[in-house]
Amino acid sequence: MSVDQLTDTGDGTGKETATTASVAMSASALRYYAVAPGHRLNVRSGPGTGYTVVRVLPEGAKVLINCQTPGTRVTGPYGTSNIWDSIDSGEYVSDAYIQTGSDGYVRPRCS
Repeated sequence: MSVDQLTDTGDGTGKETATTASVAMSASALRYYAVAPGHRLNVRSGPGTGYTVVRVLPEGAKVLINCQTPGTRVTGPYGTSNIWDSIDSGEYVSDAYIQTGSDGYVRPRCS
């Protein structure tokens, strides 16, 4: 969050309120990553190919990566990786199919 100005509340408590032209916590600040072109992508219940497929992302889909964790090693359009991206609660996709622009972690590790 960004605050442009703090103003005394004037109530004698010494408290201040934030007045701002922009509180920069908006959906536009979130980063979405594209699934590899021409691919439908299995979304699994855990970080590996041994987990159940819970849904399939269509071609052209974009995902918000909440966190990343190691799992089954997968080869895809963007190389071979054991990184799995958590895109929602109990939903993981292989990072080898997501255009992150990196061979490493781009988001915090899942806890």
